[in-house]
Amino acid sequence: MTLTQLEYLLSVDTYRHFATAAEKCFVTQPTLSMQIQKLEEELGVQVFDRSRVPVRPTELGKEIIVQARVAVAEFKKIEELVKVQRDGITGELRMGVIPTLAPYLVPLFITDFIQKYPQVHVSIQEMVTTTIVEKLKLELLDVGLLVTPLHDKTILEIPLFYEAFVGYLHPSHPLSELKEITAESIDPADLWLLNDGHCFRSQVLQLCNRAKGTRNVHLDYESGSLETLKRIVETQSGMTLLPELSVQELSSEKKAMIRPFVEPQPLREVSLVVHRSFLKKRMIEALRDEIIAHVPSGLKERNPVRVVKIK
Repeated sequence: MTLTQLEYLLSVDTYRHFATAAEKCFVTQPTLSMQIQKLEEELGVQVFDRSRVPVRPTELGKEIIVQARVAVAEFKKIEELVKVQRDGITGELRMGVIPTLAPYLVPLFITDFIQKYPQVHVSIQEMVTTTIVEKLKLELLDVGLLVTPLHDKTILEIPLFYEAFVGYLHPSHPLSELKEITAESIDPADLWLLNDGHCFRSQVLQLCNRAKGTRNVHLDYESGSLETLKRIVETQSGMTLLPELSVQELSSEKKAMIRPFVEPQPLREVSLVVHRSFLKKRMIEALRDEIIAHVPSGLKERNPVRVVKIK
């Protein structure tokens, strides 16, 4: 069993296609296939079921692949230690960010991070939580910036700060007469929501204990964008819930439509997440420090009394 064979094994698991895996490993398909076959013969088991398209690992193969990822990652950590000592923080940082954080948090820190670490190439993709976690496990991402806890034993969470939920209400909404709102005071039929798949939607539904019901207007609109939800509230009626960072840059007129929750305010935990056997430790530590340095102080100093979990 060799490190190269294990790397080929992981590539096939990631791309579920022998030709693509060979291309990513910069070898021919016959070379990759032959090495994996040798590994299977040495182990005396079949790691991949080649009768299925796309190719998939067998049940025992899944367990072997988990251990292979750990073994390859531990070996690469040796190379990483030497590289950081010799060259400093360099290389590529592939980051996935959820859409309810990306437009509000990334601009706060990314310019200074790039200037401070000019030898790091940052690649950022917006995607929902489930996709980020899947790509972390397949080593297609180095780090995720999302909302936790995830309750996944293969993922390491690094909490950064706690962001409050706020209400955003049309001026004609009955709750706009109040200075603060409660979850119990919200009529679920008045809520505009994000699409399925967004963790923020899940948290809002949990917070408001909303069951499916009929809206009070002749329009049913679920969006993938918080900015769209804001515009719907402004031009139609009803209300939505928003994360705190998304209202920081609103005009004074629009800030008048915001209503905070009574204390203790419901919060969401924002974290960096990595695979348990993650690499690029120094780079991710630098990213963590840069994010924390640029987050408004009120978010960093909160006591997380009422964190809304993700279900």
